[in-house]
Amino acid sequence: MRTELSETEQHLLEKARSAALNAYAPYSNFRVGAVVQTELGEFSGCNVENASYGLCICAERNAVFAAVAAGARRVLTAAVSCIDASADMGTNGRMPCGACRQVLAEFMADDGVVIVDGAGVWKVSELLPSSFLLHSPD
Repeated sequence: MRTELSETEQHLLEKARSAALNAYAPYSNFRVGAVVQTELGEFSGCNVENASYGLCICAERNAVFAAVAAGARRVLTAAVSCIDASADMGTNGRMPCGACRQVLAEFMADDGVVIVDGAGVWKVSELLPSSFLLHSPD
């Protein structure tokens, strides 16, 4: 994990913060935005909640799925921002959930970069060591 951001990483983080403004989070009031950079460009997503909690989708998965729907197959970099995370939540209150980490691992290389607003820059392999795979990584 590192904390300094490149200009490109800062750009992606700003886009993730902007995406969070579109979140539909009437139950948790915890808006999250994400952006993924792929071979076809950038795709953003936000969390979308539902009264039936199992039907909610996180921002990270929303962004990855939008990229896949557009034909992308490889995420190069991802950024996520929880704009409503309070300082007392610390780093752990800002990190992607396990489901999102698994989806990122499916579409990113082990050394792929995930920028987590307020928590640092991580490699996918740091976020989810020994991820579940049904195929050999590309």
